[in-house]
Amino acid sequence: MKTEYAAAAPTIKIQNRKARWGNIVPLLFIAPWVIGFLAFTLGPLLYSLFISFFDWPIVGEKKFIGIDNYKTMFTDDPLFWESLGVTLKFACLFVPLNIITALFLAILLNQKVKGYSLFRTFFYLPSVISGVALAMIWAWVYNGEYGILNYFLSRLGVTGPDWLNDPNWSLIAMVIASLWGQGTMMLIFLAGLKAIPNDLYEAASIDGANKFQQFFKITIPMLTPTILFNLITTIISAFQQLTLALVLTGGGPLKSTYFYAMYVYENAFKYFKMGYSSANAWFMFVVVLILTLLVFKSSSAWVYYEGEMKNK
Repeated sequence: MKTEYAAAAPTIKIQNRKARWGNIVPLLFIAPWVIGFLAFTLGPLLYSLFISFFDWPIVGEKKFIGIDNYKTMFTDDPLFWESLGVTLKFACLFVPLNIITALFLAILLNQKVKGYSLFRTFFYLPSVISGVALAMIWAWVYNGEYGILNYFLSRLGVTGPDWLNDPNWSLIAMVIASLWGQGTMMLIFLAGLKAIPNDLYEAASIDGANKFQQFFKITIPMLTPTILFNLITTIISAFQQLTLALVLTGGGPLKSTYFYAMYVYENAFKYFKMGYSSANAWFMFVVVLILTLLVFKSSSAWVYYEGEMKNK
């Protein structure tokens, strides 16, 4: 018995060692992401909350002031409310138009036509262009004197506005330019369309449903989980809009494109009020979080999950 136990002991140790390595190896693979998340996302996030309670110029000494940054923001800073109003107007235009445009392009790409891959690449390509390069392209398109947009309008007998220098048109110009890079959302919608079973459309056709009825009775309900995801990401993107306005208008004219993200950016890197800027950023985080939770809360009334329906 002792001899058998002594012979089996090394085997048991080897198996235990392999089991431990089997548990450690997966952790090693995810370690770079975890380290990056802690160092570059969660760490700076918590640190910004900490410094939001300080009067902290970038090149000076910090001074603890409690919630004074938040009091100043709500009661003593008209630019706070102005930038927030501009961003809300932008979001009200940008979010629905972005979703409708992406869904429309996805439906076009879902058709069985020749050159499908070429069209998919063509529509997705603008989304990989850097924000600054995209802004420079739109600066040429929107130019009031020699811009290509006003040129085409003039060929139709329409006198185009000075898009970027007219407060009545500048925000609309930002919305149109922002729609240029919705290729990622388009591909997500396309993946959702591909996942809808063709049997549903065939059954609806047999029952006499036309394409219009199929779209609203089958396509839209089956796409609601995808719409939910894209809706949330678009809301977040709307509140983070910065590059286009910073390059094209600098927040003008007359603060008509002075987005909240630009307000946060200028407080931090133009006026060197890092603590105050962190308080601004945390307010935006709370607003986006509340909007996201409201969307999630409402999703039970309009999002359709096939598995849940089957279980019911």
